[in-house]
Amino acid sequence: MGVEGCTKCIKYMLFFFNFIFWLAGCVILGVSLWLRHDNKTSSLLELKYEGTEAPSTFYISVYILIAVGAVMMFVGFLGCYGAIQESQCLLGTFFACLVILFACEVAAGIWGFMNKDKISKELITFYDSVHDRGTSFADREQKQAAVAVMKVFHETLNCCGKGTLASGPTMWFSETCPQDKILFADNCHTKIKELFSEKIYLIGIAALVVAVIMIFEMIFSMVLCCGIRNSPVY
Repeated sequence: MGVEGCTKCIKYMLFFFNFIFWLAGCVILGVSLWLRHDNKTSSLLELKYEGTEAPSTFYISVYILIAVGAVMMFVGFLGCYGAIQESQCLLGTFFACLVILFACEVAAGIWGFMNKDKISKELITFYDSVHDRGTSFADREQKQAAVAVMKVFHETLNCCGKGTLASGPTMWFSETCPQDKILFADNCHTKIKELFSEKIYLIGIAALVVAVIMIFEMIFSMVLCCGIRNSPVY
């Protein structure tokens, strides 16, 4: 015999939340892999010019997400199994893993909030440096290299230049712009910000949902663990 009454209800609620947690881990792993291989971000962040590479801060965040998703899947399975088996040892291990994950998520959230604009700023700086260096170089080969980088930016983001027509596309790379954007150029700075803001917003929503689930799981696991300890059948 196992636990009875309200504790038995807690047991199945914990199993349910752990199953959701496991699914959330699958979703986060899938989303992070999508973010890593998304055509827009990959084509921009893999660019190189004159030995200078595009910033890798975004990829570092994505690799952390991949690790978090994999760990969540393992912890979710551990919680499901511990709840069904009514094992205090497994539930205690599960609770400890949750506390560590929750602390890491809070730390990552604080870091992300403090650096939320860093990724787009770094890529804008890279864009501007290629633009300015391409303008100043007289060497044909160096200009062609700059044109190739600019073309990827403009085609990927469907933009042209750093601002309005007056401050935006210069003649040396106007050929890289989408034909309908040369005269009425969308600001590439704005497009870069929008691209990463959308992805960071998606990550933030996922992190908030996971945090709420983790809080419920920590409560349920401790209640169930105490119920098992106090159960007369043990």
